[in-house]
Amino acid sequence: MAQPLPNERSLHGETAQTLDRGLQVLDVLANYPAGLSINDIAQELKLHRTITYRLLNTLVVHRLVRRMDDSRYCLGVGLLELARHVVPRLQSVALPGMKQLADELSATACLTILDGDEGVVLTTIEPRTAPMHIAYRPGYRHPLDKGASGMAILAGRAPQPGERREITQARKRGYATSYNEIQHGASGIAAPIQVRGQVAEASIGVVLLGRIDEAAFAPYIIAAANTIADALF
Repeated sequence: MAQPLPNERSLHGETAQTLDRGLQVLDVLANYPAGLSINDIAQELKLHRTITYRLLNTLVVHRLVRRMDDSRYCLGVGLLELARHVVPRLQSVALPGMKQLADELSATACLTILDGDEGVVLTTIEPRTAPMHIAYRPGYRHPLDKGASGMAILAGRAPQPGERREITQARKRGYATSYNEIQHGASGIAAPIQVRGQVAEASIGVVLLGRIDEAAFAPYIIAAANTIADALF
């Protein structure tokens, strides 16, 4: 019987070790928008500096990573070009769950994606039966650490020094909440969309006027996020 090649290992089947390491580099850099040095990345992944250097050079050639003037590395624009093809699929996969959330919870459902240090509302679905609801405009931007949808994305990523207590709490319970942060008198609840252990790039949630009943809403929000993540895998 043929044996696996030296650069392959078993993880749900055979995988290429070099490719796996390159993807790990991208995962690490995703958690450090300001960038990291070669030594920092090598230490984070427990790799030799020479191996890390070769991985980074390859990723730079494909514009997935960018080398900054101070020799730190950050994610490159090539990822944005790839993401343009992912966003329509994310919208398509999320739409049924958003419609269900809007109608069952009588609240405006929203799908929010990460863009630098901001959250961008990608799609919204308004409830069909609620007498009053919030109109949430697609394309609206807000700081990631302000509002449930942005904090949910941060909760689906590695902890950062000085992060809000609400984000730390959201990471533990699987969803984030906010009140009076983006719109006066409005509440939000959202959960990160995490595809098989990857860092979150998006969240799904709802917004409504007044206070949200967390105990009643949270199971619906978490279930919707998990369903979308499973469909994207």
